[in-house]
Amino acid sequence: MAEPSPPPSNSGLRILLAKDRAATSSPSAPAAVSSHADRDRIIGVFRTALSRNEAPEAFALQAVQEAIKPQKQTVLVLEENQTLENALRRLLQELVSSAVQSGKGIMQYGNSLDSGETNCLITRLLDIMLYLCERGHVEGGMVFQLLEDLTDMSTIKDCKDVFGYIESKQDILGKQELFGRGKLVMLRTCNQLLRRLSKSNDVVFCGRIIMFLAHFFPLSERSALNIKGVFNTSNETKYEKDATDGISVDFNFYQTLWSLQEHFRNPALTTTNPTKWQKFSSNLTVVLSTFEAQPLSDADGKHNNLEQEEDAAFNIKYLTSSKLMGLELKDASFRRHILVQCLIFFDYLKAPGKSDKDGPSESMKEEIKSCEERVKNLLEMIPPKGKEFLQSIEHILEREKNWVWWKRDGCPAFEKQPSEKKPGQAGARKRKPRWRLGNKELAQLWKWAELNPDALTDSDRVRMPSVTEYWKPLAEDMDTSAGIEEEYHHKNNRVYCWKGLRFQARQDLEGFSRFCDYGIEGVVPPELLPPDVRAKFNSKPGEKAKRPKREDTKGTSAHPKEPQVPRA
Repeated sequence: MAEPSPPPSNSGLRILLAKDRAATSSPSAPAAVSSHADRDRIIGVFRTALSRNEAPEAFALQAVQEAIKPQKQTVLVLEENQTLENALRRLLQELVSSAVQSGKGIMQYGNSLDSGETNCLITRLLDIMLYLCERGHVEGGMVFQLLEDLTDMSTIKDCKDVFGYIESKQDILGKQELFGRGKLVMLRTCNQLLRRLSKSNDVVFCGRIIMFLAHFFPLSERSALNIKGVFNTSNETKYEKDATDGISVDFNFYQTLWSLQEHFRNPALTTTNPTKWQKFSSNLTVVLSTFEAQPLSDADGKHNNLEQEEDAAFNIKYLTSSKLMGLELKDASFRRHILVQCLIFFDYLKAPGKSDKDGPSESMKEEIKSCEERVKNLLEMIPPKGKEFLQSIEHILEREKNWVWWKRDGCPAFEKQPSEKKPGQAGARKRKPRWRLGNKELAQLWKWAELNPDALTDSDRVRMPSVTEYWKPLAEDMDTSAGIEEEYHHKNNRVYCWKGLRFQARQDLEGFSRFCDYGIEGVVPPELLPPDVRAKFNSKPGEKAKRPKREDTKGTSAHPKEPQVPRA
């Protein structure tokens, strides 16, 4: 991606990130520790900048130059970024403390009540840093760190105003140059807010945070997925264990019906325990036989038709009182809920990709098939529109299988960039495919190959990425400050590791040799790793001396043997 150009008023001066430094600078040089005087001077410069009524692009860059004073070709190195961040975090803390002492909200501190002008000092500071981060003048994650500090120092009431500012800047924060540096900090900030909020008193605020995360992160973000398919076993359905006087239904059937929820809550435990499976199978047979013996009439279906009610209310869970059992049996919606749960349970047992050890046995498969047919027949019989309802449920379950396959394949990205049409394709005459290849996609592929005979030999199509570019995702996982959980690391993706080792063997044999000593993480180029992680993979002084030097022989070309990743 091309580096964004600086504003016209400052076209002669440019502050770059540490990654743009010249290669001559030593990566292992000790960090310069700024004194309190330097920090106070930087804070004073930005306090003066906050009092200016101009737009941030008019003075933000000059403020950074005055505060940091870069010496080498206006390059802002890593230590200078850290010095600036520490000073700004201190300034933000002082502004919040002053706002609390004044009795105002932190996002209203600095506003003029007499003139009605909106000039909040904290908002101005965030706008300045957002402009600098967006243009690449400072490290892109700095504004996310300030937002995290601000939410930590704020009350719940002030956090609503802070989050309102975050929502208003969502488009800028979501840009690729900022998103990659601050997505984990923003995720941590939102999760900390959700932990502080009350699930009963702050429902709307919790919903705002969840909706923001859904829009801020891509749909294929792994942190929002239940990769392992863990069940919510805390969702327990409580029902009566002892019969009470005055009930008009069979209490044994009441217990049999509600006991199915124990199996629906954790299907994995039922399928692995033969005793529990036999109990579930017998209880389900009793419930299905009762539904078949007491079919619902069209009048019952019309009485419970939710489509005719404009203000229909949907409950999360049904009441389990035994006194309501007679009414619930006549409720078409109640029966559908029970039967749909059965289909979901069966669909989990037949989930794609299960091994023979985890899947059901042959006898269980026959029972599942028999019960599934009975459940579908009952759903068709329930009015109104039983057949249409069953078709909708089957369509949803079929789409769920694709979702399961996608998660088990490692959640590959499915966002595709739009393809550019070549000039020759615009006026090309449409021709029917010469062969019938079984489906529309293969036929289109055959047609495309005829129009583009040189596509397979195009140099832009066949491209091997550099090892530095390929190992960047794994290097981000190894950064402890990122807070990525171990199960989501790229090192667990065997296909990713296998491809990386092939690229490494072709481009950097010395780096490839570290695989034997340190594993897949040792292959990552040291320049991608932070200093604390890089020190773990430094070779011992005596190791390099023991390795024999490789001599190239004339007239022969050595081809490295393709490495094999050990199977998990």
